[in-house]
Amino acid sequence: MNFKTGDKVVVIAGKDKGKEGKIINVLRKENRVVVEGVNIVKKHVKGNGQQAGSINDIEAPIHASNVMIIDPKTKKPTRIGHSTDKNGKKIRVSKKSNSNLD
Repeated sequence: MNFKTGDKVVVIAGKDKGKEGKIINVLRKENRVVVEGVNIVKKHVKGNGQQAGSINDIEAPIHASNVMIIDPKTKKPTRIGHSTDKNGKKIRVSKKSNSNLD
């Protein structure tokens, strides 16, 4: 998976199609990402002696295939490619504009 925390992405499939947000968390083993403001679900929290119970809105993970990274130059969804910089370090590049994503 080529996503990192903090990447700006757009949802390309599902109930939140078209929404944009930053990646909060990457779950590599499950191939899922958590995007802020996307896939909001209700979480019921049981109260204890000090706090009352409540219903919270949280972001649930969505599959990584349903999001695309936003190209920093063109501001459009793009695929991610890999290249090496002049020091020989592997970097992520945008397929649309060939610009560095790291």
